[in-house]
Amino acid sequence: MPRRPILIAPSLLAADFACLGDELRRVEEAGADWLHVDVMDGHFVPNLTIGPVVVESLKQRARVPLDVHLMISEPRRYARAFVNAGAQVLTFHVETARDAADARETIALFRAEGVQRVGVSLNPDCPVERVLPLLGDVDLVLVMSVFAGFGGQRFLPETLAKTRAIRATGWTGYVEMDGGLNAETIPACAAAGADVLVSGSALFSAPDLREALTRFRAVAEAARGETIHA
Repeated sequence: MPRRPILIAPSLLAADFACLGDELRRVEEAGADWLHVDVMDGHFVPNLTIGPVVVESLKQRARVPLDVHLMISEPRRYARAFVNAGAQVLTFHVETARDAADARETIALFRAEGVQRVGVSLNPDCPVERVLPLLGDVDLVLVMSVFAGFGGQRFLPETLAKTRAIRATGWTGYVEMDGGLNAETIPACAAAGADVLVSGSALFSAPDLREALTRFRAVAEAARGETIHA
């Protein structure tokens, strides 16, 4: 089975919130595959961002899938609200679960609420063994390459070992990486097996967003070897 093409998911956390609709259109026109939406509750992470109301507004304008990353302590409580708002990919942190059985309950609830693609994430200090038992239950694993909570952090290369460990199992789902991704760090992520790449500051601060996004995709595909076409 051929590998999927690399997907680039600009993180709207780095966008200008004063003109979020225009920013959304700008990244879509530049070639974004997904739109990454960071949801923070001020409890699981020491920061606050957006909620379902903003996601619903984004959905009204978005032409590509909304990839919603729940950095919140109670993902089950808010799953329905984010699905109804338009989240097509919905990811929770494994650290919010007591154990694998508890994580599976969250996954099952997400499925019951109609989530199209269910993801599980882990922070840099969380062992990859926490997510390995869940690979048969999810569609995506989000490997954080910085600590969740703030944009603009430095990429942590030690997190690449987690992506390699996930791929070493033979799992063919999506592996997403998020945090400090740019033209210099993306090749290592793709070579390790990531096929969804989240980038915020490096894209939105680029003089030419389209050129930057195109370059990110190219260096990622080159790092994987021959370009794979859908």
